[in-house]
Amino acid sequence: MADTGFANAAGETIVRAMIVAIQENAKDLSAIDGAIGDGDHGINMAKGFTLCAERLAASPGSFTDALGTLGQVLVTEIGGAMGPLYGTLFEEMAAAGRGEQTITAETVGRMLSGARAAVMDLGGAQVGDKTMVDVLSPATDAYAGRLAAGAGFAACLAAMAAAAEQGRESTRVLVAKLGRASRLGERSRGVLDAGASSCALLLVTMARAMTGMLTGDRPPSPR
Repeated sequence: MADTGFANAAGETIVRAMIVAIQENAKDLSAIDGAIGDGDHGINMAKGFTLCAERLAASPGSFTDALGTLGQVLVTEIGGAMGPLYGTLFEEMAAAGRGEQTITAETVGRMLSGARAAVMDLGGAQVGDKTMVDVLSPATDAYAGRLAAGAGFAACLAAMAAAAEQGRESTRVLVAKLGRASRLGERSRGVLDAGASSCALLLVTMARAMTGMLTGDRPPSPR
Protein backbone atom coordinates (compact mmCIF):
# COMPACT_ATOMS: atom_id res chain seq x y z
CA MET A 1 0.00 0.00 0.00
CA ALA A 2 1.28 3.47 -0.90
CA ASP A 3 0.81 5.17 2.45
CA THR A 4 2.36 8.50 1.50
CA GLY A 5 -0.67 10.18 -0.07
CA PHE A 6 -3.01 10.34 -3.02
CA ALA A 7 -3.42 12.68 -5.97
CA ASN A 8 -5.60 15.68 -5.25
CA ALA A 9 -6.79 15.55 -8.87
CA ALA A 10 -8.26 12.06 -8.33
CA GLY A 11 -9.73 12.65 -4.89
CA GLU A 12 -13.18 13.87 -5.92
CA THR A 13 -14.33 10.27 -5.39
CA ILE A 14 -13.91 10.83 -1.64
CA VAL A 15 -16.54 13.57 -1.66
CA ARG A 16 -18.77 11.38 -3.81
CA ALA A 17 -18.52 8.64 -1.18
CA MET A 18 -19.59 11.13 1.49
CA ILE A 19 -22.58 12.11 -0.66
CA VAL A 20 -23.63 8.46 -0.95
CA ALA A 21 -23.29 8.00 2.82
CA ILE A 22 -25.60 10.94 3.55
CA GLN A 23 -28.11 9.84 0.90
CA GLU A 24 -28.25 6.31 2.29
CA ASN A 25 -28.53 7.39 5.93
CA ALA A 26 -30.85 10.39 5.58
CA LYS A 27 -33.85 8.66 7.17
CA ASP A 28 -31.83 7.43 10.13
CA LEU A 29 -30.34 10.89 10.72
CA SER A 30 -33.79 12.47 10.65
CA ALA A 31 -35.07 9.83 13.07
CA ILE A 32 -32.24 10.65 15.48
CA ASP A 33 -33.02 14.34 15.12
CA GLY A 34 -36.69 13.72 15.75
CA ALA A 35 -36.01 12.57 19.30
CA ILE A 36 -34.95 16.04 20.51
CA GLY A 37 -35.12 18.28 17.42
CA ASP A 38 -37.12 19.10 14.32
CA GLY A 39 -36.60 15.71 12.70
CA ASP A 40 -35.34 17.16 9.41
CA HIS A 41 -31.58 16.89 9.77
CA GLY A 42 -31.19 13.98 7.40
CA ILE A 43 -33.60 15.49 4.88
CA ASN A 44 -31.74 18.80 4.80
CA MET A 45 -28.32 17.15 4.64
CA ALA A 46 -29.43 14.88 1.79
CA LYS A 47 -30.80 17.88 -0.10
CA GLY A 48 -27.50 19.73 0.14
CA PHE A 49 -25.30 16.74 -0.64
CA THR A 50 -27.45 15.75 -3.60
CA LEU A 51 -27.24 19.29 -4.96
CA CYS A 52 -23.47 18.99 -4.65
CA ALA A 53 -23.54 15.73 -6.61
CA GLU A 54 -25.38 17.52 -9.41
CA ARG A 55 -22.80 20.31 -9.44
CA LEU A 56 -19.94 17.83 -9.51
CA ALA A 57 -21.55 15.92 -12.38
CA ALA A 58 -21.67 19.15 -14.37
CA SER A 59 -18.23 20.36 -13.35
CA PRO A 60 -15.95 17.70 -11.84
CA GLY A 61 -12.71 18.70 -10.19
CA SER A 62 -10.09 17.74 -7.64
CA PHE A 63 -10.63 16.66 -4.05
CA THR A 64 -10.24 20.20 -2.75
CA ASP A 65 -12.39 21.58 -5.57
CA ALA A 66 -15.16 19.15 -4.62
CA LEU A 67 -14.86 20.03 -0.94
CA GLY A 68 -15.15 23.70 -1.85
CA THR A 69 -18.23 23.02 -3.97
CA LEU A 70 -19.81 21.05 -1.14
CA GLY A 71 -19.08 23.80 1.33
CA GLN A 72 -20.50 26.49 -0.92
CA VAL A 73 -23.69 24.53 -1.57
CA LEU A 74 -24.28 23.88 2.12
CA VAL A 75 -23.72 27.52 3.08
CA THR A 76 -25.95 28.95 0.36
CA GLU A 77 -28.63 26.29 -0.15
CA ILE A 78 -29.32 24.75 3.27
CA GLY A 79 -31.00 26.70 6.04
CA GLY A 80 -30.79 26.40 9.79
CA ALA A 81 -27.59 26.08 11.77
CA MET A 82 -26.14 22.97 10.14
CA GLY A 83 -25.80 24.41 6.63
CA PRO A 84 -23.40 27.19 7.66
CA LEU A 85 -21.55 24.94 10.11
CA TYR A 86 -20.95 22.12 7.64
CA GLY A 87 -20.39 24.57 4.82
CA THR A 88 -17.69 26.29 6.85
CA LEU A 89 -16.15 22.95 7.78
CA PHE A 90 -15.74 21.86 4.17
CA GLU A 91 -14.70 25.27 2.90
CA GLU A 92 -11.94 25.39 5.52
CA MET A 93 -10.81 21.89 4.60
CA ALA A 94 -10.69 22.89 0.95
CA ALA A 95 -8.69 26.02 1.72
CA ALA A 96 -6.12 24.07 3.75
CA GLY A 97 -5.39 21.69 0.88
CA ARG A 98 -5.94 23.91 -2.14
CA GLY A 99 -2.96 23.97 -4.48
CA GLU A 100 -1.53 20.70 -3.18
CA GLN A 101 -0.85 18.16 -5.91
CA THR A 102 -0.67 15.33 -3.40
CA ILE A 103 -2.89 15.04 -0.33
CA THR A 104 -0.64 13.72 2.42
CA ALA A 105 -1.23 12.81 6.03
CA GLU A 106 0.09 16.24 6.97
CA THR A 107 -2.35 17.91 4.57
CA VAL A 108 -5.31 16.18 6.16
CA GLY A 109 -4.04 17.13 9.59
CA ARG A 110 -4.10 20.80 8.57
CA MET A 111 -7.55 20.36 7.05
CA LEU A 112 -9.01 18.91 10.24
CA SER A 113 -7.36 21.47 12.50
CA GLY A 114 -8.55 24.41 10.40
CA ALA A 115 -12.06 23.00 10.11
CA ARG A 116 -12.38 22.44 13.86
CA ALA A 117 -11.22 25.96 14.69
CA ALA A 118 -13.64 27.51 12.20
CA VAL A 119 -16.63 25.44 13.31
CA MET A 120 -16.02 26.14 16.98
CA ASP A 121 -15.58 29.84 16.30
CA LEU A 122 -18.75 30.04 14.23
CA GLY A 123 -21.04 27.98 16.45
CA GLY A 124 -19.51 28.66 19.85
CA ALA A 125 -19.73 25.00 20.85
CA GLN A 126 -17.25 23.23 23.09
CA VAL A 127 -16.70 19.54 23.75
CA GLY A 128 -19.49 18.40 26.08
CA ASP A 129 -22.20 20.63 24.60
CA LYS A 130 -23.79 17.70 22.69
CA THR A 131 -22.99 18.91 19.17
CA MET A 132 -20.90 17.90 16.18
CA VAL A 133 -17.88 19.31 18.05
CA ASP A 134 -18.06 16.26 20.32
CA VAL A 135 -17.07 14.27 17.24
CA LEU A 136 -14.92 16.70 15.28
CA SER A 137 -12.65 17.68 18.15
CA PRO A 138 -11.64 14.22 19.44
CA ALA A 139 -11.31 12.95 15.87
CA THR A 140 -8.95 15.81 15.06
CA ASP A 141 -6.95 15.20 18.24
CA ALA A 142 -6.72 11.45 17.59
CA TYR A 143 -5.49 12.04 14.05
CA ALA A 144 -2.95 14.63 15.17
CA GLY A 145 -1.73 12.39 17.97
CA ARG A 146 -1.03 9.47 15.67
CA LEU A 147 0.60 11.76 13.12
CA ALA A 148 2.88 13.27 15.76
CA ALA A 149 3.83 9.77 16.88
CA GLY A 150 5.05 8.98 13.36
CA ALA A 151 2.20 6.71 12.29
CA GLY A 152 1.39 6.23 8.63
CA PHE A 153 -1.46 7.92 6.79
CA ALA A 154 -3.83 4.93 7.04
CA ALA A 155 -3.19 4.52 10.76
CA CYS A 156 -3.96 8.21 11.34
CA LEU A 157 -7.21 7.82 9.42
CA ALA A 158 -8.16 4.73 11.43
CA ALA A 159 -7.57 6.63 14.68
CA MET A 160 -9.70 9.51 13.41
CA ALA A 161 -12.57 7.19 12.49
CA ALA A 162 -12.49 5.36 15.82
CA ALA A 163 -12.49 8.63 17.77
CA ALA A 164 -15.35 9.97 15.64
CA GLU A 165 -17.50 6.94 16.48
CA GLN A 166 -16.65 7.22 20.17
CA GLY A 167 -17.46 10.93 20.07
CA ARG A 168 -20.86 10.23 18.56
CA GLU A 169 -21.66 7.72 21.29
CA SER A 170 -20.50 10.16 23.97
CA THR A 171 -23.35 12.50 23.10
CA ARG A 172 -25.92 9.96 24.27
CA VAL A 173 -25.28 10.78 27.93
CA LEU A 174 -24.83 14.54 27.48
CA VAL A 175 -27.34 17.31 28.06
CA ALA A 176 -27.71 19.65 25.09
CA LYS A 177 -26.41 23.15 25.80
CA LEU A 178 -26.89 24.73 22.38
CA GLY A 179 -29.60 24.80 19.73
CA ARG A 180 -33.21 23.72 19.83
CA ALA A 181 -32.46 20.64 21.93
CA SER A 182 -31.06 22.80 24.74
CA ARG A 183 -34.63 23.84 25.60
CA LEU A 184 -35.29 20.30 26.77
CA GLY A 185 -32.62 20.35 29.47
CA GLU A 186 -32.29 16.96 31.14
CA ARG A 187 -34.81 15.49 28.71
CA SER A 188 -32.15 15.74 25.99
CA ARG A 189 -30.06 13.16 27.84
CA GLY A 190 -30.23 9.56 26.68
CA VAL A 191 -30.30 10.06 22.91
CA LEU A 192 -27.64 10.74 20.31
CA ASP A 193 -27.12 14.19 18.83
CA ALA A 194 -28.03 14.34 15.15
CA GLY A 195 -25.19 16.68 14.18
CA ALA A 196 -22.69 14.50 15.98
CA SER A 197 -24.15 11.46 14.21
CA SER A 198 -23.83 12.98 10.74
CA CYS A 199 -20.34 14.27 11.54
CA ALA A 200 -19.22 10.81 12.62
CA LEU A 201 -20.75 9.30 9.51
CA LEU A 202 -18.91 11.76 7.29
CA LEU A 203 -15.54 11.42 9.02
CA VAL A 204 -15.71 7.62 9.04
CA THR A 205 -16.70 7.61 5.37
CA MET A 206 -13.92 10.05 4.56
CA ALA A 207 -11.40 7.86 6.37
CA ARG A 208 -12.51 4.76 4.49
CA ALA A 209 -12.55 6.52 1.14
CA MET A 210 -9.12 8.04 1.69
CA THR A 211 -7.76 4.66 2.71
CA GLY A 212 -9.31 3.31 -0.48
CA MET A 213 -7.42 5.95 -2.46
CA LEU A 214 -4.22 4.76 -0.82
CA THR A 215 -4.95 1.11 -1.69
CA GLY A 216 -6.53 1.70 -5.09
CA ASP A 217 -10.10 0.80 -4.07
CA ARG A 218 -12.70 3.26 -5.34
CA PRO A 219 -15.97 4.10 -3.52
CA PRO A 220 -19.44 3.98 -5.16
CA SER A 221 -20.88 6.95 -7.05
CA PRO A 222 -23.78 9.03 -5.67
CA ARG A 223 -27.30 8.80 -7.04
